[in-house]
Amino acid sequence: MMIYWILLALAIIAEITGTLSMKWSSVSDDNLGYIFMLFMIALSYILLSFSVKKIALGVAYAMWEGIGILFITLFSVLLFDESISLLKIIGLTTLVVGIALIKSGTSTRKTRTVKVTKECDHAVV
Repeated sequence: MMIYWILLALAIIAEITGTLSMKWSSVSDDNLGYIFMLFMIALSYILLSFSVKKIALGVAYAMWEGIGILFITLFSVLLFDESISLLKIIGLTTLVVGIALIKSGTSTRKTRTVKVTKECDHAVV
């Protein structure tokens, strides 16, 4: 199960990197950054799709998008001198609380196995 959380973390890192390279390309007029952005965003979606095999979709997507927004905003302030206001800070705090609530409100579902026996024509649950 841990591998799926690692895949989700890598998907988040790829999303952050891809989105930041988009901004970097737009301010530096370097078109190679757009190619890197496309690669990283595609990689992010691929890794996310693998992670949802064992992580609930709502949890994975909320974490992927929410943590991405949080770090993209913070790096935008640090790298691109974008402003941060009290409302942005409140919004980011609310986002983190929301992600925590979604994660804590999701229980792991136990799967039932179905075994078909050859002696009879019915399934045993």
